[in-house]
Amino acid sequence: MLERKSRLVFFIFLIVFSTISVAESYPKRILFVGNSYLYYNDSIHNHVKRMLIEHYGNDDIKTKSATIGGSRLNNHNIDHLLNPKNLQLDEQIDLLIMQGGSGEVMTSKSRKIFADTAKSFSTKAQAQGIKTALYMTHAYTKVDRRYKENLIERIAKTYYEAADSSNSLVIPVGEAYEIAYKENPSIELHHPDGTHPGMLGTYLGAATVFAVITETSPEGLNYNYLDRVSDQDRVFLQQVAWKAYLKSIL
Repeated sequence: MLERKSRLVFFIFLIVFSTISVAESYPKRILFVGNSYLYYNDSIHNHVKRMLIEHYGNDDIKTKSATIGGSRLNNHNIDHLLNPKNLQLDEQIDLLIMQGGSGEVMTSKSRKIFADTAKSFSTKAQAQGIKTALYMTHAYTKVDRRYKENLIERIAKTYYEAADSSNSLVIPVGEAYEIAYKENPSIELHHPDGTHPGMLGTYLGAATVFAVITETSPEGLNYNYLDRVSDQDRVFLQQVAWKAYLKSIL
């Protein structure tokens, strides 16, 4: 009888310990590094924060953003950004999300610079115990003079290869855009300029970041940015984000 009670106590301890470990495993201090693709529409870091707070019930989650309009990844001073004091944080970040310039995929030279920078930045972050991820950009629409058919294939290849070499996750936002447009051609994800994200594009990007961080579907989240995202669009974009995430890990 005593032995059975001891085993029961041990199993209860394991369950409690596992629950605590899972609860403490998600990132609570996240830094986004990139350009205007991130800061349009009230900045994606704010949307991701609100989604994560709703999901985890923890309002102590902090998200930060370091962006330079028109910049490429190598334009950022990662050493400066990896000092938490420069982010007004008391503790180090635990997740670094990096976004390259949309034009970095255009030539072999610029793709190499992006990949080398992603690896260098990731190595420095990982040495401090920080997880790293690459935020895949979306393709241009025909309104933008840089539009090329099937550009997403080049974008995806660039990001997956850079992620492999830098031991980083991929946040497949660009692929999420493609899925959304295929399933609903009338949805407006882009800003009228054909390059920047519109509000729905930013929401889709945030939902895709959420899916990668939590490894769960964003379906069911109530967050709709002060009713600026309709229920129909909210549910659709949440579903698309999850499809893109599943595709990225297969």
